[in-house]
Amino acid sequence: MVTEQVSEDVEIAVSAQSAFDAVAALRFVRWSPECFAVWVWRRDRDGHPVRFVGWNRRGPFVWFTTCTVVASTPAEEFSFDVTTFGMPVARWTYRFAALPGDGARVTEEWTDRRGRGAWILGRVFTGRATKHRPEVNREGMRATLQRLKQELEG
Repeated sequence: MVTEQVSEDVEIAVSAQSAFDAVAALRFVRWSPECFAVWVWRRDRDGHPVRFVGWNRRGPFVWFTTCTVVASTPAEEFSFDVTTFGMPVARWTYRFAALPGDGARVTEEWTDRRGRGAWILGRVFTGRATKHRPEVNREGMRATLQRLKQELEG
């Protein structure tokens, strides 16, 4: 299976650190058209999330995934791996780059890591042909990043 990758970015009038803090606090549930809740079940000594469950919805379909933070570098990167029933699904990465002044570029990236089992489960749980997942995620990223921008700049 070919690994697919999709990314979108937005320029935002807050510091890279402020944008990182919002994402690392898992506030993306406020912005995402698909992920509507998270439950953090493990934190590091500083209180940052290490493992969490993400709850997603698309139309009448609801599903959950287990997520493990794999990178958390302040003002630079926040990444987590997504699994379902122990099978790899994806890696989500947010990158933060300082811009002149007090701005930042936030890049959201999705890397498909599904094998056959996760591919089939994705179809069952999301009600969509999983071959369309890159397009669905690109739409979702655009909405997520615009909502992030609106919230942090507002």
